[in-house]
Amino acid sequence: MTQKVKAKNIMGRMPEGEVDAKVKETLKHITHKFMVMSGKGGVGKSSVSVNLAIALTTMGHRVGLMDVDIHGPDIPRMLGIKGDLHVNDDKKIVPARYSPNLSVVSIESLMPDKDEAIIWRGPAKHGAIRQFVGDVEWGDLDYLIIDAPPGTGDEPLTVAHLIKDAQAIIVTTPQELALADVRKSIRFCRQVKMDIFGLVENMSGYVCPKCGEILNIFGTGGGRRTAREQGINFLGEIPLDPSLVALCDAGRSIQVENPSSPVTKAFRTLAKEVARQSRS
Repeated sequence: MTQKVKAKNIMGRMPEGEVDAKVKETLKHITHKFMVMSGKGGVGKSSVSVNLAIALTTMGHRVGLMDVDIHGPDIPRMLGIKGDLHVNDDKKIVPARYSPNLSVVSIESLMPDKDEAIIWRGPAKHGAIRQFVGDVEWGDLDYLIIDAPPGTGDEPLTVAHLIKDAQAIIVTTPQELALADVRKSIRFCRQVKMDIFGLVENMSGYVCPKCGEILNIFGTGGGRRTAREQGINFLGEIPLDPSLVALCDAGRSIQVENPSSPVTKAFRTLAKEVARQSRS
């Protein structure tokens, strides 16, 4: 028998020390933990999180996707996930299922009104993220993908302190303004002693909807250059496809709808690179 869990009562469901113990136990069952972050909004960070998670599952990996963007959670809508989360007989939150190998937790799934504003200060966000790790029935995972909000605020700081072996995947676009912001993310990671797994350049070229040719209308190569200058791994480039935006808005996956598209191929190449480097 299960019961619904709501955002207003996720806090204080168990003593802090007990949550910390459960966090440690949960993390023992997760092999790789990646926080996907960006220096600014609008670079497609959540799209990268979602599609990287899906692409890893197509390789047979068990993946958890944790949306810690408390004020602007997008993950459930991008995946077409509806309904509430529940607590099982063991008093653990049961994540939503996108597919047999992909489990998802987001604050939006705890809100009765999905359009309600979440007005929480830092301690409340910190507590919620701790429970998203320790109080959720994640099971055994090969990868936990953590979608963080843009910038270097409470949520990424909590993840850095809570999950000591988490590594950052930083998303940027080719424009110099985005690259300037991503350098701040790099400095954040180094200051909090979080390893940087690598950099992804999103919107690296535009897929023409008529001919399929990739046009570099935003420029290209800035992410690769920044990665080289900063001494971090460059994981790959993802082109911009207008159909990706429309499908995300509709809660559908471009990897399912158009498996031969340049974007699908780019995300699957990215997943292979992530898997390869995480094994080394």
